[in-house]
Amino acid sequence: MKNALNIGLKYAKLIAMTTSLAVSTMGSAFASNDSYKFNLALESGDRDSASGKSMQMWADLISEKSDGRMKVNIFYQGELGGQQELFDQLVKGNIDMMLTWPQTSYDERLGVNYIPYLTLGWDDALKAYGEGGWLKAIFGPLYKDIGLKYFGPYPEGFGGVATKGKYATSYAQAVEQGLKVRSAPVFPLPQTIQAMGFQAVPIDWNEVYTSIQTGVVDGDSSNVIYWDYEYFRDQLDYYVHTKHNFSSYAMLMNDATWEKLDAFDQAIIENSAAEVINKQFIDAKMEDDKWIKKAKEDGMKYIEPSVDDMRIWVKKVREEVWPIAEESLGKDIMDKIRANASVPQ
Repeated sequence: MKNALNIGLKYAKLIAMTTSLAVSTMGSAFASNDSYKFNLALESGDRDSASGKSMQMWADLISEKSDGRMKVNIFYQGELGGQQELFDQLVKGNIDMMLTWPQTSYDERLGVNYIPYLTLGWDDALKAYGEGGWLKAIFGPLYKDIGLKYFGPYPEGFGGVATKGKYATSYAQAVEQGLKVRSAPVFPLPQTIQAMGFQAVPIDWNEVYTSIQTGVVDGDSSNVIYWDYEYFRDQLDYYVHTKHNFSSYAMLMNDATWEKLDAFDQAIIENSAAEVINKQFIDAKMEDDKWIKKAKEDGMKYIEPSVDDMRIWVKKVREEVWPIAEESLGKDIMDKIRANASVPQ
């Protein structure tokens, strides 16, 4: 818990300058009299989930800082459609704001968020995704190109592979067991799972439970343990913490909607987003540790692969997936990744 708090405090220092700047902008601008009602959607998570509570916090801060002029209606998972459908509506402007894993259908370069084994620990993830981090500098312009305003990352932690009846802690074991696991249908997550020795089955989030229940797949992949425990614990027996991806949502807004706002109201929304992101970086590690403990107490087997097995996975996945990713992301982005990615211990 102490380590988690230290990580959060490091991030808090990183964004302090940005938050102060936003406050300064608000104070120096002329107050707006315009009223707005925004629709905010979550691709996953109900109102009681950590992400649901965070989005309520964002909505409350916006309302509070605008003296009630700006209100945000929140729609939780499944209420307005699936992941891709919601992202499409955000780009079109039918949804104003969204918390989502980046969809690569408009620009494959957004797959940078899913490059496997990019960071290998919390400190490295903080440096990459945090305010002033090299990854955040890549994301902003990419989202702008498809008509979205990027406020920053909403981190959850490192993903794993959760399965039913059998499990694998290495490439060889995954191949031997013939494990089929669900992957989010976003490049290069299915390719990553395949390179790790599993059989990747791309499935939308709303269909995961039924797919596990009926045997279409043996489990789920790339999520922090919270999602597999909270939503599928009656189906899943094992959680192997492969840490092949850093699970990080994006807080976004339709850029045309954003540009219609004056500087004062933009500052309110952006400063409120910064507060949510700041809190989440403090909470994320502790939240992940809490759910690992809870899952273990309730009978789910939590397993960490050996250092040697992790080295093999990191080496194999980087050798197989990174060259494929370069075809979509381009040499410039991949050169930045190779220069900044974590070095295996």
